[in-house]
Amino acid sequence: MRSRSESLEFALLGLLEEGPLHGYELRKRLMAIFGPFRALSFSVLYPQLKKMVISEVIEAKEIGVTSRRTRIVYTITKKGSQRFEELNSAVTADAWEDEGFGIRFAFFSPTTTMNRVRILEGRLRRLEEKADVLREDLKSSSAGIDRYLEEWRRFSLESLEREIAWLKDMITTEGKNK
Repeated sequence: MRSRSESLEFALLGLLEEGPLHGYELRKRLMAIFGPFRALSFSVLYPQLKKMVISEVIEAKEIGVTSRRTRIVYTITKKGSQRFEELNSAVTADAWEDEGFGIRFAFFSPTTTMNRVRILEGRLRRLEEKADVLREDLKSSSAGIDRYLEEWRRFSLESLEREIAWLKDMITTEGKNK
């Protein structure tokens, strides 16, 4: 995904491929995908939904929930399904970077095996590079380095090594599914 807007569009289309949802439910599910540290406000969500309605990749229908408020339910269109497929088939470096990997992984089922492997291998290479940098930092740390910084580096390296092992297992599993 080239931008946060495109990542959000991809995630919204992916969720709506599963079935119609209203704005609050979309936000709740997006928060689960993007994680708790990336706040997604309604002031970001609703303009994106409006833009997608205008471009006819989704439809918005008002339904009455209570006498006080109506709820808008969003549904993907045929054009939206095609757009999701287009975004899903495009594999760029963004797909394995920290920002985009979780979003892409959340919608791995409709992704082709070949693209899943490409994304997993790209992620593996990226994390191995990060781990190498951390190992070098830990080796070359002077005795005067802050002990908490050193502990944070160790923790980060251990986390990377766990994800690297997981990625290798995923790649092996995907290879068996070809």
